[in-house]
Amino acid sequence: MKTNLSSRIEALLFVAGDDGLTPKQLQFLTEVDSEELQAGIKELETRYVDSVSGICLKELAGVFQLVTKQEVAETIQKLVENPTVQALSQASLEVLAIIAYKQPITRIEVEDLRGVKSEKALHTLAAKGLVQEAGRVEGTGRAILYGTTKEFLNYFGLKNLDELPPLPEESASDEDDDTDLFMTNFQQTFKEEIKV
Repeated sequence: MKTNLSSRIEALLFVAGDDGLTPKQLQFLTEVDSEELQAGIKELETRYVDSVSGICLKELAGVFQLVTKQEVAETIQKLVENPTVQALSQASLEVLAIIAYKQPITRIEVEDLRGVKSEKALHTLAAKGLVQEAGRVEGTGRAILYGTTKEFLNYFGLKNLDELPPLPEESASDEDDDTDLFMTNFQQTFKEEIKV
């Protein structure tokens, strides 16, 4: 009995787990050409959409993965809840936003934008696999440059960095007089770079 291509793709993605597989890897493993692979992927997507399955096929950061559907998120959450796992702190989110939009960027540049130390937040983000070393600055000291990872894209459900939401424009009204220092510095820096 010959197994159809979409079933073979499904089995490969199941075994690959969170790492997923790129189209090139799937093409190599299934020994089909690009057109056949696309047809198999489309068939698998359709199969999941048309079923009551709790799984769907998703492409994140150029990698195909089998993931759970949003409708069953509450059920899955009960299984994976762990009191030691914490959500990202406000400081970590601020640092992550700066890195995402300004990468590659040094810790000192992040701290200049935030106005406070960011070493602990950077350490937390690196430990969670959301940021990584993206090289070093030329010259004295050779400071580490930070950038986001594939895990960052997966965490926020993005295919690539182009899907990051645009930075908000400065509001013409004075309703937001209590805007924090971080956002003011963050937006000002981006405006200055656009002018250059």
